[in-house]
Amino acid sequence: MSMLPSSGMHLSQCAENNNFEGESFHKFFECWLAEQNQHLEDLIAAESTNQTEEQIQSLINRVVEHYEYYYKTKSRWTNEDVLAMFSPTWRSSLEEAFLWIGGWRPSMAFHLLYSKSGLQFEARLNELIQGLKTCDDLGEISAFQLSQFDELQRRTIREEREITDMMAKHQETVADASMVELSHVASEMIRGNETGDNENRELEDKVESTLVPKEEGLEKILMKGDDLRLRTLHDIVNILTPKQAIHFLIAAAELHLRLHEWGKKKDARKGNQGIGEGKSHNPSS
Repeated sequence: MSMLPSSGMHLSQCAENNNFEGESFHKFFECWLAEQNQHLEDLIAAESTNQTEEQIQSLINRVVEHYEYYYKTKSRWTNEDVLAMFSPTWRSSLEEAFLWIGGWRPSMAFHLLYSKSGLQFEARLNELIQGLKTCDDLGEISAFQLSQFDELQRRTIREEREITDMMAKHQETVADASMVELSHVASEMIRGNETGDNENRELEDKVESTLVPKEEGLEKILMKGDDLRLRTLHDIVNILTPKQAIHFLIAAAELHLRLHEWGKKKDARKGNQGIGEGKSHNPSS
């Protein structure tokens, strides 16, 4: 297993070298992905070699801390520009199509868990039939663990629905009385050619003051979504044994990294064909 600096040391330097702007978070995200890829290599090495439980647990803690650092940093940028977090230039169009409240849907973690569990169970089916000793992977989830996951999944879906409902109600406020009145006033000014500096400044001030609670509401909802995402990850890892957690974290990293890679390639092909040129996913931008 390679020796890496802690995610806090490595990524905090990335964050400190940039201002709180959308493109700065883009750079942070690329740094974070690079380290996630390194963590994936470490997880695969731990899965294929004999390591002590302490070594495995130390690696799991480091990987989970890496996710924690992502959400901590994302929270700082969210306070500065919540709208950028809902239309992230650092994600591909493919990834963006599957986002829920600015990130991955928490209940998706259970689908990932059960899919990987089923694949590993099928791969070792002959060994199980013959009564041979198998590895401690996701194909050997116990009945007690399944009951814990079932309860956790139900609770997660319930919270998901509550946040989704909050988002739906907040989206409806874009057509509330204050927005309708403001759009009418602005339209009347345009029709009446009232476009002087004083009028424009006054209108811009009204627009900003009206949009502030809209953005604050989005920020609150995004924070709730991110909190549920991180808690779900923690809870799943805590139910799994250390060796099982290694397999889960490998599957999560592989899916995330490959989906990002496939999406960027699709966007590049569309860009070459003159389609979807309004959204840039160049990591160096």
